[in-house]
Amino acid sequence: MLSKDQPAGVAEQALEYVTSCNLPTTWATFRMHAFVEPATGKEHIALTLGDVADGQPVLARIHSECLTGDALFSQRCDCGPQLEMALQKIAAEGRGALLYLRQEGRGIGLVNKVHAYKLQDEGADTVEANQQLGFAADLRSYSLCDPMLKHLGIHAVRLMTNNPRKIAAMEGMQVTVQEHIPLIIKRNPHNERYLSTKATKLGHLIQPDL
Repeated sequence: MLSKDQPAGVAEQALEYVTSCNLPTTWATFRMHAFVEPATGKEHIALTLGDVADGQPVLARIHSECLTGDALFSQRCDCGPQLEMALQKIAAEGRGALLYLRQEGRGIGLVNKVHAYKLQDEGADTVEANQQLGFAADLRSYSLCDPMLKHLGIHAVRLMTNNPRKIAAMEGMQVTVQEHIPLIIKRNPHNERYLSTKATKLGHLIQPDL
């Protein structure tokens, strides 16, 4: 059901706002906003802190779901540490937004992600593993950010990301990216090849030789 305080026009989008609540965390009490895709039933959330609809650029991150990294503390990727770092930065500033999109495994889903990890155990890199399963290297779409940002009243961001596709997506939605803020995570023996592959094959703004 569409909330009575939902901005006009969002009902025509592929995403509908549902409701909001407070979310106390280690760093701050965020406001959590729930959205649903009517066509698929898939649910997404946004976390905000402070007044993000005041017209000023908002410290923001677009984060795709990574159960293994975000919740199970996997060291195979940099997802969990990036999520934590982004929330810490928003809390320290006292204002910001994080869009959490349910796009596990760069869009291939959790079970296929496990299949991909098995192929990586056998020698494939993260891109090769997706391709061997019959998927593109990255199936994520950021179009859902548009109705989320419109609902939140955000028109300009200081975007925390290493992924140039996210910057391009914001600009394609007429959202001003005033600043790009890298989120560089310390390498370990488990994520070294993964990070280098993201830099060399997916164009992520990470130094591959660090």
